[in-house]
Amino acid sequence: MNISILIRYNSPAGIVTQGGTFPLKRRKPEQVAIEWLQEIKRQVNYEGLVEVIVDGNQDITNLVREMENSPLSE
Repeated sequence: MNISILIRYNSPAGIVTQGGTFPLKRRKPEQVAIEWLQEIKRQVNYEGLVEVIVDGNQDITNLVREMENSPLSE
């Protein structure tokens, strides 16, 4: 099963939106989103999370923020 994820984040240029489709592979949507967010952080000048939307309507921003701030996500 695949899910669509839309991530909005702050960068020096303003708010950036990136979207993609990812396989769940027995993971929760927030796990897939945090993995992708970590990849984004490695590639661009990331300043903070704005919003995470799954499948066009499910807001998981708070779940991803909690995972992002967890010491295990480093």
